[in-house]
Amino acid sequence: MTNENLTERSGKTRQLLGMKGATPGETSIWKIRLQLMKPITWIPLIWGVVCGAASAGGYSWTLEDILKAATCMLLSGPLLAGYTQTLNDFYDREIDAINEPYRPIPSGAISVPQVVTQILVLLFAGIGVAYTLDVWAGHEFPMITCLALGGSFLSYIYSAPPLKLKKNGWLGNYALGASYIALPWWAGHALFGDLNWTVALLTLFYSLAGLGIAVVNDFKSVEGDRQLGLKSLPVMFGVGAAAWICVLMIDVFQAGIAGYLISIHQNLYATILILLIIPQITFQDMYFLRAPLENDVKYQASAQPFLVLGMLVTGLALGHAGI
Repeated sequence: MTNENLTERSGKTRQLLGMKGATPGETSIWKIRLQLMKPITWIPLIWGVVCGAASAGGYSWTLEDILKAATCMLLSGPLLAGYTQTLNDFYDREIDAINEPYRPIPSGAISVPQVVTQILVLLFAGIGVAYTLDVWAGHEFPMITCLALGGSFLSYIYSAPPLKLKKNGWLGNYALGASYIALPWWAGHALFGDLNWTVALLTLFYSLAGLGIAVVNDFKSVEGDRQLGLKSLPVMFGVGAAAWICVLMIDVFQAGIAGYLISIHQNLYATILILLIIPQITFQDMYFLRAPLENDVKYQASAQPFLVLGMLVTGLALGHAGI
């Protein structure tokens, strides 16, 4: 296969997954709909459900629990993350016309009424699946349904005017970080245990590391954000300073979680978490801090696996401690 063919195939794959560097020109409406849902963004939410199930301490490797977990992953990933990403593309179509004109809406590959229909279908399907999980788990109070409704509302005010939280680099990125870490974690925990304030607050603290991850996504749209007055961290502080803020948020708050694990006598898990931070810092220095705009994707691929593994270590520690 020639380099040209490989490049074309890579571009089409990136387009389907909703990644930067996509090749425009897709005509299949279902592939376009999938592109709007950005499957690449589902992974951390699916992983968050796994961490929540681990922290609950009530998951067992039975067929029923596997099916419950898989359904919760469907809820958090394809349905509600897909809803969030489609909604965000809908309200960001002017910015995307500057930064990523190959995206489905600014390129004219899909009409606005079709996009609105997709948003509503994903939203109501997600709420329906959430209620089904509550019934399946025997909840007297529909906790997972409330989480789905709250997360959907947060997604709306993140993307839509007049609030449009993403206009504020700090508030918007924290909302995004909490949506990707705390919300699916809470859903997984509630499905297999009793969600309590300790877990809720700890995962909100962990979401401050997620704020750093969310900032990484702002580097690809600096020019469009600046033109349209969005106060992302790279716009407010400059690319270099924002990169340092990003990595410090990720590393410092993970170290704080390790300190908490030591305080509840989960020393082994705390040690593993600290060991995972070390290669993460190495890749931050190798790629991101030296060239944030060029290496954002490479950095995410190399360093973020250590962050998500650390989340699972934390979940296992909480489940082992019976928190």
